[in-house]
Amino acid sequence: MTQTVLRRLRIGVLVVAVGISVLAVILVLGAWRNDRTIESNMGTATAEVLSAGSLRSAISFVTPDGANHNPELGVLYPTNLTVGQRIEVEYYKTEPDLVRVAGRNATVALIPAGSVIVVTWLLAGPSIWYLRKREAQAASSAPVASS
Repeated sequence: MTQTVLRRLRIGVLVVAVGISVLAVILVLGAWRNDRTIESNMGTATAEVLSAGSLRSAISFVTPDGANHNPELGVLYPTNLTVGQRIEVEYYKTEPDLVRVAGRNATVALIPAGSVIVVTWLLAGPSIWYLRKREAQAASSAPVASS
């Protein structure tokens, strides 16, 4: 491969790695923002788990005004829930569809996001090093133009 192609590949790997890292940080910041929003006007309720998954769990709960809520996006921090389980939830009174499992917050997103960042750089780092090495070899073996 030519020096230019290797350079573009190296830059591409770097851009992808930085992009994934930035997205992981944004994920944590978004979770933190949701927590602050809920805490600014928090209500609590008992909810029933309708479906349970590692990334999304559907719940149903009733607010003190008697309204039944089944948040379209599910509950925040849904790990280790089972169908039929009754759980305590905390929600934003102004918009009850913003709801999290009581006692959980953005800190549960730190390990997964951190893991994504570490794995990304464990793959990208050696790739960038290898491409830089190949780029230097291509540069040293390139013919020199005479004047």
